[in-house]
Amino acid sequence: MERDKSLPGHVAIIMDGNGRWAKRRGFIRIKGHEAGVESVRQITRECARKYLDQLTLYAFSAENWKRPRREVNFLMKMLKKFLINERPEIAENNIRLSTIGKTEELPDFVKEELAISMDESKNNTGMELCLALNYGGRAEIVDAAREIAEEVKQGKIQEDEIDEALFQQHLYTRNMPDPDLLIRTGGEMRISNFLLWEVSYAELYITPVFWPDFRKPDLEEAFENYAKRERRFGGLIR
Repeated sequence: MERDKSLPGHVAIIMDGNGRWAKRRGFIRIKGHEAGVESVRQITRECARKYLDQLTLYAFSAENWKRPRREVNFLMKMLKKFLINERPEIAENNIRLSTIGKTEELPDFVKEELAISMDESKNNTGMELCLALNYGGRAEIVDAAREIAEEVKQGKIQEDEIDEALFQQHLYTRNMPDPDLLIRTGGEMRISNFLLWEVSYAELYITPVFWPDFRKPDLEEAFENYAKRERRFGGLIR
């Protein structure tokens, strides 16, 4: 089966509001992160069943290392548990797992499970689930600029050959389509250093719903809103 063309092919989500969700219930912050895992499971499953091409989740930003050590350690352990526990779900829904970001800086116990999950799912033919881990949009652009500068220095490319297409081929997302729809939960009106280059023409959808409460009806609402948009990419609809 094919995706309904009224749906976005690539959805990116800033999963915000875990801490506020927990605080409103009198819980410590990590309880919000735990609750958010079920949203990841349900939203990933629903997107796969709708035959989306890709779902990219902002799972851990480069700035998240600034959080209290206890919280960061918990997030890393939770990520390891998620990777292990979700392998049957990934297989059942024919999902390919990938990642963007400086994953080499993650703890070894996370990198090991990430490598296993990616290897086991590499031949799946359904939706790609991309986890943005230790990811920062500015760092991605700087890294691309450094790679290009080095290739110019080595004589591999000429300065006048540098254009948007060449630059894009040096981004972490070089083998991925740009997002059609960027969803942010939790109500904040910012992009938070996420896919700065790639979301240039993405449709933005902000919902006040905290991520642990975000479920299929909320996703459907986002898709219905998207279907009403006219995507002009700087041009005019004739």
